[in-house]
Amino acid sequence: MITYLIVYVVPKFGELYSSLDAQLPSITVFMLNVGQAAQKYFFAIVAVLVVLFFVFLRWKKSASGAERLDRIRLGLPLLGDVWRKYQIAMFSRTLSTLLAGGLPLVPSLETAGSSMESRLIANAIADATNEVREGQPLAQSLDKTKIFPDMAVEMIEVGESTGALRQMLNSVAEFFEEDVQTALAAAMSLIEPIILIGMAIIVGAVLISLYMPVFSLGASGQLSH
Repeated sequence: MITYLIVYVVPKFGELYSSLDAQLPSITVFMLNVGQAAQKYFFAIVAVLVVLFFVFLRWKKSASGAERLDRIRLGLPLLGDVWRKYQIAMFSRTLSTLLAGGLPLVPSLETAGSSMESRLIANAIADATNEVREGQPLAQSLDKTKIFPDMAVEMIEVGESTGALRQMLNSVAEFFEEDVQTALAAAMSLIEPIILIGMAIIVGAVLISLYMPVFSLGASGQLSH
């Protein structure tokens, strides 16, 4: 909708005001210049955006790009914590399934870690796997990464000490899956109104900047000529 307003509607108003040779407010002049530039260079802008999109995808697949993007994602307010909990729930569920299938702990950790979408969490699991391989407890190894929440570490520690690690990993997964669903529901209840308000402000600002001269010209009787 915004693209349509800027590329098509705004230049139409520019043609109207040019024919009237009216004195326009600064905000209207700015919006008309934006519209004319967008219409003139529309295909060039689209081409640049497509190129940037593919460059971004290529950068995202690189090791440094994936890690940098993951740091940004984990650092986002509210959503970063949700993403981290979602990844931990996936890790716990995968590790529990592998252990239930009879796979030893270290190979299970390697497989579960390699399946993580988060590069930082995958690296943290790899570090913890090395600690476990050297004889360290799993909970202590995960705690050293400073990535896993205290709740997850404590639950895994209880599972290790009681010999019920697989069952406790399932509990960790269920706990964080429920937490993620609750957080997402709360986030969506906030995000939807914010998006609507943002759209209303942008569209309203564009329309007001375009119609301000119409009101002033109509009041002065210039449009009747």
